[in-house]
Amino acid sequence: MRALTIALLCIEGFHGPALAMTQRAPTSLARLTVVDAIIQRAIEEHQIPGAVVLIGHDGRVVYRKAYGNRALEPRREQMTVDTVFDLASLTKVIATTPSVMQLVQTGRVRLNDPVAKYLPEFAQNGKEDITIRQLLTHYGGLAPDLDLKTPWLGKDTAYKMAFAETTETPPGAGLVYSDIGFIVLGALVEKVSGENLEHYTEKHVFAPLKMTHTRYLPPKSWSPKIAPTQFDEHNHMLRGEVHDPTALRMGGVAGHAGLFSTADDLAKYAQALLNGGGGILTPLMVEKMTTPEQPPTATGVRGFGWDIDSPFSSNRGDLLPVGSYGHTGFTGTSIWIDPTTKTYIILLTNAVHPRGGNAIALRSKVATAVAAALPLTVEEKERLRWESITGYNEAQSAGRKLAARNGDVKTGLDLLEAHGFDGLKSGEAKRKIGLVTNQTGVDSDGRRTIDVLAQAPGVSLEAIFSPEHGVTGAVDTTVIGNSKDDATGVPVYSVYGATDAARRPSLEVLKGLDAIVFDIQDAGARFYTYETTLGYFLEAAAKVGIEMIVLDRPNPITGSMVQGPVSDAGHESFTNYFSLPVRHGMTIGELAQMFNVERGIGAKLKVIPMDGWMRGDWYDSTGLTWVNPSPNLRSLREAALYPGVALIEGTNVSVGRGTDTPFEWIGAPWIKARQLAEYLNARVISGVRFVPVSFTPSSSNYSGQVCQGVSIVLLDRNTLDGPELGIELASALHKLYPNDFKMERMMELLVNQTTYEAFAAGQDPRRIAEGWREALGKFEEMRAKYLLYK
Repeated sequence: MRALTIALLCIEGFHGPALAMTQRAPTSLARLTVVDAIIQRAIEEHQIPGAVVLIGHDGRVVYRKAYGNRALEPRREQMTVDTVFDLASLTKVIATTPSVMQLVQTGRVRLNDPVAKYLPEFAQNGKEDITIRQLLTHYGGLAPDLDLKTPWLGKDTAYKMAFAETTETPPGAGLVYSDIGFIVLGALVEKVSGENLEHYTEKHVFAPLKMTHTRYLPPKSWSPKIAPTQFDEHNHMLRGEVHDPTALRMGGVAGHAGLFSTADDLAKYAQALLNGGGGILTPLMVEKMTTPEQPPTATGVRGFGWDIDSPFSSNRGDLLPVGSYGHTGFTGTSIWIDPTTKTYIILLTNAVHPRGGNAIALRSKVATAVAAALPLTVEEKERLRWESITGYNEAQSAGRKLAARNGDVKTGLDLLEAHGFDGLKSGEAKRKIGLVTNQTGVDSDGRRTIDVLAQAPGVSLEAIFSPEHGVTGAVDTTVIGNSKDDATGVPVYSVYGATDAARRPSLEVLKGLDAIVFDIQDAGARFYTYETTLGYFLEAAAKVGIEMIVLDRPNPITGSMVQGPVSDAGHESFTNYFSLPVRHGMTIGELAQMFNVERGIGAKLKVIPMDGWMRGDWYDSTGLTWVNPSPNLRSLREAALYPGVALIEGTNVSVGRGTDTPFEWIGAPWIKARQLAEYLNARVISGVRFVPVSFTPSSSNYSGQVCQGVSIVLLDRNTLDGPELGIELASALHKLYPNDFKMERMMELLVNQTTYEAFAAGQDPRRIAEGWREALGKFEEMRAKYLLYK
């Protein structure tokens, strides 16, 4: 028998969602009829018994329709648009997530707080550092569900079981979709609010939005309108009783499942989010809840509660952009919301009725059809939001925004040559210039910047200034004297030594110049001293009133990832010129602009940008020849590891200096190689693995002594958070060798007291890294003003 389809686009008595939602038939209604065919086919193929579809767009309900049957057994019942469905896991985002966000909004909890701060029993079995953020994003490492093999009943029993759980993976290491995590969040809401979850959600979420047909434990009077699910073990058809077996054992009220609702009520909720929260949440909380909040290197993109782009995102379809968000329920329910085009798609089925079906493919087909049918225009401000999430959003997985390519990047020096050195010339007279450079200053043909500028028309190269490691980049000492360039005869002034005065240019020399040119390849880490040399020359140029010209070069470890703690203000040094994250994601030209403005230097600055460089480019995507920026950064692999491994360089650990693999090996005579490797591998640190090694460095720490330690194998540079790796290494050494590891000197490069104290107190490294988010966000806002490339 063909399923009966009932069109209900203008139902009398349907008042529509609150918040100025109105109902009308769209001009594209004819195109939306493709949804009918998709649903009908699913019914005929016995994937679902029936469905309700409700589509909202631009503040209006544009499609509202029921299909097929609400029930097939024990007797057939026709589906109606006011059918009440067991939402299953939609409970997580309709009830629990907004409740937690309300507690955050009112300051009663904080996202980076450990759950155990509010539920001390949860700290059992090593869970003391799992945060509210991690549970909301499903990165808490908890198992998917409680044990159902043994009989148990009651919410209190479920809470005790959840609190006693061990983790399947280290918290923050990977996406593990967990009902247990949301059971715990439900307990958190009850503990902090002092109200049962059922009563809290009714009072603070559903009632304010006039969601009159949404609740846990629906009354008997609702039964005729409720879509049944499946027979239980007693051959009783579940109807108004929750389908989820864990929620059922808990009495029907749980943070992960148990909620019942209608399409109309869900439309009110969806529109409330599109309107900025509808009074239950502020616009800021909605934005926070529905944009990427997973660990920065994670591949599964999650908001708080909401799915954005992960293995569970098939109900987004093929056309709605990443940056929209949604969720599904096991019974066959789903919702997807796109703030960019002001659209939501609600598909409610009881696919599990009567003996199990599947709505996964159906959800995707419906979403794709809707996106193709509706006029989904995008305002410019919303387009920018969409691009920020789908392109280079700093919080997203690097793997999602970076792709290796065969680029043809032209550096600032290349462009200077190509334009006949116009960027240096000034009038008829030859301009006297000084050049800050080293071995990395070469053009695309391999010619030194020194030679290029010495032969350039309209300028006279009068002085060369060499940074740390000298003009050839081969000297690894603080004793670097002045010299003369053999090829050109131009004097070379060292701006590196044991004192701050030795590291600054002579103002007397600069007074004899018309301009300073800076051309050095940076390494992309805050404590790389070339950045401070840049700042010192900006200061000196401003003092003597000459122009500073920076020839830009790539950030070798990409310009798209911003990671690590922001250094504390007021603690400037030669390895911390400005308050930056360890990995700042900026080029040397962009840094020059930031330093000049934010430090109030006021130098006459010109940056000659690159051509063809993209923020997602690793150095091996540029087409440029790799030149070691310093003696111990000999490969791009080492450069990728450097922002992390270098954090422990000041301690009593060898970081591989004096070996063929600096910053790839760490060790010490008091380390047990296998023990350290096993511990670190058990941490499941994204992007790396660890192999036990024994080595004897020829210089630096433990020169001539046999060290045991680990070789850090870089598996995926796009998912590596280097600074977090550094904290993981330090934490492992502190935990395994508390009497040997001397961590005090970490502050020299870490320069973040809060991070140091958390680490010294034994906090989990992933929790420490979560604490960096707020400062990183503020830095990124400032940073955006100085970015030269997309």
